[in-house]
Amino acid sequence: TTTFLIIEVIAGFITQSLALLSDAAHMFTDAAALAIALVAIKIGKLPADDKRTFGYQRFEILAALFNALMLFMVALYILYEAYQRFSQPAEIQSLGMMVVAVIGLIINLISMKILFSSSQQSLNVKGAYLEVLSDALGSVGVIVAAVLIYFTGWTWVDTVVAVLIGFWVLPRTWILLKQSINILLEG
Repeated sequence: TTTFLIIEVIAGFITQSLALLSDAAHMFTDAAALAIALVAIKIGKLPADDKRTFGYQRFEILAALFNALMLFMVALYILYEAYQRFSQPAEIQSLGMMVVAVIGLIINLISMKILFSSSQQSLNVKGAYLEVLSDALGSVGVIVAAVLIYFTGWTWVDTVVAVLIGFWVLPRTWILLKQSINILLEG
């Protein structure tokens, strides 16, 4: 995921695709979420001690909360950039955009398959899974945008898809944020 993130950022700048860059931003949050989830699981397995009589299991919830906040900020940034693009559209290289988005979708589908079973038992892994799912849907959106731009020349589709990705992420992030806070507050 991290390796492809770097490729996607470079391709986003080369193709001038905001949708591809927004997908790269989601890939960044995916990579961070996966790393945080793994560390949180390891720390969560530590035994209780005198200062933490219930152990470290809440660390996973803190990780889920952090991932939700990070994804929320990325979605807001995407919406801001899209607003800028409506007034200053860029020339999009749709073929390169499409190739990178298809590879990204394949990587996301592999990540989702790996995370799915564990996402049913852990809110922390569920957060990582939801980020990968949203990124996979973002990749589909980028592919559709690239096809439309290639055949019609409508470069504004790139910005619209970036906005749709942002609006797709926000409600799911809000749900994860609410669940995490509810658990931390012992609701």
